Amino acid sequence: VQPQASGGGLVQAGDSLRLSCAASGRTLGSYVLGWFRQAPGKERELVAGISSGSTTYYVDSVKGRFTIPRDNAKNMLYLQMNSLKPEDTAVYYCGADRELRLIRSNWRMYDYWGQGTLVTVSS
Repeated sequence: VQPQASGGGLVQAGDSLRLSCAASGRTLGSYVLGWFRQAPGKERELVAGISSGSTTYYVDSVKGRFTIPRDNAKNMLYLQMNSLKPEDTAVYYCGADRELRLIRSNWRMYDYWGQGTLVTVSS
């Protein structure tokens, strides 16, 4: 599977944005999927994840603001981001892990990555 993230852009604080992750190859439902982000000079961090059984995980800083819906029929993953803050500014990536159930926060454990998409939130 080759996931590709898109949908980034420049927005103002308080705005909403939806990122999309499209994949070719196997169905995304066969993987644990994660949205990660990496700000300049910082480690890539897991923002949200979803298991093959639809269990979800959110990092504390985005709880209540972000959701990670998956559309199995379209083989798409999304990251709905509301009430964006300047600290959400980063390059966002979607990754796929062949692990089916456990949502792992270590980006090095994920098997497949595509290009990221830049999200910039101005104050």
